[in-house]
Amino acid sequence: MTDPAEKTRDLTENANRPYALELKGVSKAFGSIQANYKVDLQLKHGEILALLGENGSGKTTLMNMVAGIYFPDEGQIFVDGEEVVIGSPRDAYKYKIGMIHQHFKLVDLFSAAENVVLGVNDGSRYSIKEVNERVRQIADRYGFNINPKDKIHEMSVSQKQTVEILKVLYRGAEILILDEPTAVLTPQETEVLFSVLRQMKADGKSIVIITHKLHEVLAISDRVAVLRKGEHIATVNTAESTESSLTEMMVGKKVSLNIDRTEPHDTAERLVVKGLSGHNPEGLKVLDDVSFTAFGGEILGIAGIAGSGQRELLEAVAGIYSPDEGEITYIEPKNGDRVNLRKKTPLQIRELGVRLSFVPEDRLGMGLVGSMDITDNVMLRSYRSGRTILLNRNDPKKLAEDIVRDLEVATPNLRTPVRRLSGGNVQKVLVGREIASAPSVLMAAYPVRGLDINSSYAIYNLLNDQKERGVAVIFVGEDLDVLIELCDRILVINSGRVTGIVDARTTDKETVGFLMTKSDDRPKSDERGGNS
Repeated sequence: MTDPAEKTRDLTENANRPYALELKGVSKAFGSIQANYKVDLQLKHGEILALLGENGSGKTTLMNMVAGIYFPDEGQIFVDGEEVVIGSPRDAYKYKIGMIHQHFKLVDLFSAAENVVLGVNDGSRYSIKEVNERVRQIADRYGFNINPKDKIHEMSVSQKQTVEILKVLYRGAEILILDEPTAVLTPQETEVLFSVLRQMKADGKSIVIITHKLHEVLAISDRVAVLRKGEHIATVNTAESTESSLTEMMVGKKVSLNIDRTEPHDTAERLVVKGLSGHNPEGLKVLDDVSFTAFGGEILGIAGIAGSGQRELLEAVAGIYSPDEGEITYIEPKNGDRVNLRKKTPLQIRELGVRLSFVPEDRLGMGLVGSMDITDNVMLRSYRSGRTILLNRNDPKKLAEDIVRDLEVATPNLRTPVRRLSGGNVQKVLVGREIASAPSVLMAAYPVRGLDINSSYAIYNLLNDQKERGVAVIFVGEDLDVLIELCDRILVINSGRVTGIVDARTTDKETVGFLMTKSDDRPKSDERGGNS
């Protein structure tokens, strides 16, 4: 049992210690855009600090300066009370700072240990046996379940993330920065990660976590720092905060965090998929006998760990990906005609009169043209209907103005190339354009990825509006709380196979999370929803 006097002494010592990390007046601009302005921020020893803010509020930019990716225009950075200059990631490691980015930087053909030691030059002779042992010791210390000898391409998403964390711990990091660490994890994997973070905190590590999931902020952090338009608004104790209070600080006004889900009515078959199977270019099976029905007037959610076949499934319906076998049938709303979409191109699908909108996961790679401005990107949906080479820009301009106004797109003007917009604002343009095309089937893959809480709820409301108009909405999401609150049914997919279709009103996160990792024979399920 811990001696009370010793515990009091430890608390006093921690209170008298300088901050593990402190920023004073840190600013950063990119041309005319002020990403951060005179930010003051403190991170204590042995605490987990959540960093919140809307899209474009400067969260990642601020942490990238701490990690040595950007250099501040002005301001000071202190580590353990001493001012430091961090001009590169190598400098950051020198001061025991490590950042785990949302997009992993791993070599698939290397083992976990080989990736961990890659780039390390400590002057000692390299021994993979010693590296394996040291990585295993670190993993055991914090409760990671990983074999240092396993290859990256054999690992799950959560295991790959573990390797990224091990990389910074191997280099001696005492300050860890995690950017959206739970974006691609199941609830069970998220809880395992949080358990590891709590163990690191108990070990004296100082942790900054950037996340859009407010319920996770309340579950894992000790304090919350809020940025708004590049400025530090406040740092508050998590125990004294709520989702509503944090959201109000983020956006500067009260925001309703309720998704108004209505009961489906006048539903009708709109899309029927049967026995869809297919491989990727490398020959790996990405779809395995997928069958489901999407109804007009409902939102069908699709849940699954990243890379489970969600993307290929939606691309197959949109005509972008050609499956090996199976049926994709579209039912025309007006006359009930059944149209086979299999092996048809996106253009052929449109020429058939199928009003199919698709918000892809790779918004700039597939959805928009980065060098074109907002109005021209809106025109991409309708330019083929032009009767002459001189296209009418008036209607697209009006639509672009509506999208910018209704979704609060942060842009200097409509002539700004979309590549100059933040990721969240690019997403708003894409979602707004697709919804405005009046589809009868709307497929949205991660439409709120990277969006702040205010913008996300605006998108949820737009999807609900489409449902009320009789549109069949297919929503691929990564936040199970949102899937359960927004959708009517949820189709769960794992390794290209449907493992269950559940009623969103009666299920829970644990059930969906289990189905996301379920690998045995799939259960028999009622096509309309729910396991029988």
